[in-house]
Amino acid sequence: MPVKPVQLDLFRPFHSLSSFQGGISSAKYKEAFRKLLNEDFDFQGEDSSYATHNLHAFPAKFPPQLPKKFIITLTIPGEKVLDTMSGSGTTVLEAMLLGRHGIGIDIDPLGLNLSKTKVTPLDLGELIKKAKSIIKGCNYALQHKKDELRNTLNSRFDPQTKKFVDYWFLKDTQLELLALIQEIERVPDTNLRRFFKIVFSSIVITKSGGVSLAYDLAHTRPHKLKDKVPRSATGEFQKRLNKNMESINQLVWCTGQADILCSDAQRLGLPDNSIDLIITSPPYPSNAIDYMRAHKFSLVWFGYGIISLSRIRGNYIGGECISNFQMSDLPDYSYGVVSNLSQKDPKKANVLRRYYTEMALCLSEMFRVLKPGKAAAVVVGSSIMRGIDTETAKCLGEIGASIGFDLVGIAQRKLDRNKRMMPARNASQSEAGGPARKNTKSGSQIEERMHKEYIIGFLKPN
Repeated sequence: MPVKPVQLDLFRPFHSLSSFQGGISSAKYKEAFRKLLNEDFDFQGEDSSYATHNLHAFPAKFPPQLPKKFIITLTIPGEKVLDTMSGSGTTVLEAMLLGRHGIGIDIDPLGLNLSKTKVTPLDLGELIKKAKSIIKGCNYALQHKKDELRNTLNSRFDPQTKKFVDYWFLKDTQLELLALIQEIERVPDTNLRRFFKIVFSSIVITKSGGVSLAYDLAHTRPHKLKDKVPRSATGEFQKRLNKNMESINQLVWCTGQADILCSDAQRLGLPDNSIDLIITSPPYPSNAIDYMRAHKFSLVWFGYGIISLSRIRGNYIGGECISNFQMSDLPDYSYGVVSNLSQKDPKKANVLRRYYTEMALCLSEMFRVLKPGKAAAVVVGSSIMRGIDTETAKCLGEIGASIGFDLVGIAQRKLDRNKRMMPARNASQSEAGGPARKNTKSGSQIEERMHKEYIIGFLKPN
């Protein structure tokens, strides 16, 4: 499996303050930040698949050119760039590629493993050797140990997880996936094993193909196609393996470093005044993009049960559970938006209030860890609840200002839906054991609201 090295054009010109850093005044830094927010952030038609950005599909992932633009303009090599809700690790990878120290925080199991894989250089020779061993062992088990695989399949999952697996995967596909994951689990090196797990996951979570009976997993809105003929898991694994090895080989030119941490964005665990730049993208309110709905299709094969994954999902920012949740007071405009929604739907209003309460804690932590005079760029989308715009950017801007940030500006960018991986048009949904649901009015509202997003520019005063 020969892999050809590819040189990266990492330093496509952006206006940069790098040559002035160290002696630049806070006024000039703030003005540069303000000008940056007025620039074009659409990046329509630009390649976003370089380096390891293309290892795995991930919903609502912003283009790498976005963090790259802020990193080049507002930091110098060696400085710390933080993403407090790092998702697939786009910001952290860009920081590392540009010679900075990227730090990513998240609690999503698949996101954490994907991010770590994307920023971990690996020995190509060792990768190829282990890849051959996995394929050989998998094929041998499928040819000579079918009964043993069937017995293991019956005992590997708890009853609820087994029901989920049986609903979404054909029996033959289950045997292939089990043979693959067992070989991957035998790989002793943690980094290599993680790489192969991400390859495994990438053949499950796809836009349209994949090895399950689900369609549109990459958009987090899976629905079952009864007449779908899944692709061969071993065949898809080998194809994806070659592609991902070529991508991982591009990390050999990196000069930066990266840390991926499992932690809560509301309690970062980082020192005060230690970060030079924050770039992050919080989730939408009310689980408009439900990451776990798709991620569990892979995670159940990694030893997670459906119940434990539901608990993890309950801790995501923007969740819908409001029982025993301690709400906080909101500033005037944000409170008005919630009150307006409450007149139509009190429960939805409480869900939105929970979101703004959680985001207030997140913004407080960002303020704490950011160095004085430094910037934070928060990329958000708005939502429509019961016909009312949540005005997320305006409300979070107000909440951040109430915490102590200077609100430098709010930029708007158009989404390239084909690359941003938003929920698809006319996607019905179903879960294990139940039929697909028809489109609802709220489903069409998801489509309507996800054609643009906002970049909130905060500055921590000196």
